[in-house]
Amino acid sequence: TFPKVLIDGPYGAPAQDYREYEVVLLVGLGIGATPMISILKDMVNNFKAMEEEDGFAIEEGSPVTTNHKDTRFSDFKTRRAYFYWVTREQGSFDWFKGVMNEVAEEDRRGLIELHSYCTSVYEQGDARSALIAMVQSINHAKNGMDIVSGTRVKSHFAKPNWRTVYKRIALNHPAARVGVFYCGPSTLTQELRQLSLDFSHNTSTKYDFHKENF
Repeated sequence: TFPKVLIDGPYGAPAQDYREYEVVLLVGLGIGATPMISILKDMVNNFKAMEEEDGFAIEEGSPVTTNHKDTRFSDFKTRRAYFYWVTREQGSFDWFKGVMNEVAEEDRRGLIELHSYCTSVYEQGDARSALIAMVQSINHAKNGMDIVSGTRVKSHFAKPNWRTVYKRIALNHPAARVGVFYCGPSTLTQELRQLSLDFSHNTSTKYDFHKENF
């Protein structure tokens, strides 16, 4: 007389294996930034723990060796992250502004590069967008701060040129294996997957694409 219950799963999130990659490219559209923010916070916590372990070892007079680090962080390989958050509305920046600022402040070694894009302000190639970008680049190079966000989080007012993003990472990390993690609508999935294939075939950098659509 009891109902028949069927259970299918559990399924892990695509981004949960990010620790296997030395370099990760994190892309979130709108609220799809949520799992990426979790990854960034996890990275920051691991970086801080490793720094504390190194400091403790130095105080104790022990050499800081690779074997010493592997005892606690053998499954954590990530050493560089690029985060791109794309949203249509300028007001959406308030969703994650606090936590992104926190990540930027706690990433003392500058291992995480943060970008936020507002696509409803100016179209890519618009002269006003180009002028803002130029002023931002000058100020960021001089002071390490973004003039719009007031933090290290770089603000942009157009859609990202994803091919340029992939190319820059390939130039910065030749022969590396890069984990690409995307969370958002399916509209961007095919483009990011195809770019991962193209750059894996045409450069020494290999891109592994993972996605979570909603």
